[in-house]
Amino acid sequence: MTTIKEIAKACGVSVATVSYILNGKGKASAKTTELVLKTAKEMHYTPNAAARQLKTKKTKNIGVIVEDMTIFSIPDVVDGITDYCERMDYQILLINLRLFKKYNDTYYYEDWYYDKLRENIRKLLNMQVAGIIYVAAHERILKCLPEDIPVPTVMAYGYTQSKKIPSVVVDDVSGAFSVMENLIQHGHRRIGVITGKPDSLHAQARLMGLQKALYQYHVPFLPQLVVNGDWERASGYAHTDELLRENVTAIFCMNDLMAGGVYDRLDELHIKAGTDISVAGYDDRMLSSYYKPPLTTVRLPLHDIGYKASEVVLGMLNGEIELENEPLVCSVPCNLVERASVADIRGTASENEVQDKLIGNELPVHGNERDPELEDQAVSAAGAEPAQKEILHGGDMEVVQEKIPTEENLKMQETKLE
Repeated sequence: MTTIKEIAKACGVSVATVSYILNGKGKASAKTTELVLKTAKEMHYTPNAAARQLKTKKTKNIGVIVEDMTIFSIPDVVDGITDYCERMDYQILLINLRLFKKYNDTYYYEDWYYDKLRENIRKLLNMQVAGIIYVAAHERILKCLPEDIPVPTVMAYGYTQSKKIPSVVVDDVSGAFSVMENLIQHGHRRIGVITGKPDSLHAQARLMGLQKALYQYHVPFLPQLVVNGDWERASGYAHTDELLRENVTAIFCMNDLMAGGVYDRLDELHIKAGTDISVAGYDDRMLSSYYKPPLTTVRLPLHDIGYKASEVVLGMLNGEIELENEPLVCSVPCNLVERASVADIRGTASENEVQDKLIGNELPVHGNERDPELEDQAVSAAGAEPAQKEILHGGDMEVVQEKIPTEENLKMQETKLE
């Protein structure tokens, strides 16, 4: 690696002169400045970033702590973080806690891993990072980040409920609204729904979005058409018969894996997805485009969440973003991806056709019991008010600043649809 001393020797000037010129300081003549810069380029000189950082006490590093790189959502979020940092000439220092790999999702609502997290925060601070971004595996309310971190800090894909640490999250309400609107506009009125786990903020926000669509289009909300899944393919399979008995013409699954389970069961019953019955998913996982037929779904803005988190942390660092008395929550919208799994049944007798087909297949009777608690709880959830929102400018993305959801509205432990 070429040094300043070598450049000074080649140019016949002092080391101090070379240093001043390369750092844009001093009053060297135009001739000397041109000679030094040309020589540095020819000798492939690269500044020693570590030495400069030790001298200035400043770095262009952003620390990124992720809960687990094996979770499907996290790589794209990290890619978005890296994308913006590269544009701004920053680099990231990545720490992978590997929590899901070690403990599955049992840690989501626990606090015993906070000490490990804070130990890693101290490591990053010792490396003199300019800011920190924490990336959660699953959106939830998190109190894991200390409010006295001395550098700008942002949480991606989770809520901090902190006035000092902004949150960047997905707008699941608008995402679920868009897919339900699409189904309704294709003539569907009896739409079955397979939710995610009851303790998931994603599931409740998506429930709010679908109820908003039903209300706007004057379609009755029928609690017996909503069943609880667990995000896994098997739960989509297990609930298909139950919804078909309710004469649904479409099934909306709150993720693509459960939609795959619905496809599996429909195939066994010789019912064609996209023709005899419509199916829609959520997440736009890679596998969804390979389903037969390809699945209509909602694409999570994972890259955009990471990109926005970087914008916010650097905006705080540069004084462009000032935190106020309310927690700052940047909500990034989803995109509907229309494929071949939703049929247009306007003007058809599709409901009767589906019913006749189900009778002909002699569906088993297990699982057709109506949950006595579901109706009351779902109706209660239907009355939840969406967070107040105010549109902010955000480049090519529509970014929404919203008041932090209350635990009463969003924590599914308190509003379970079991």
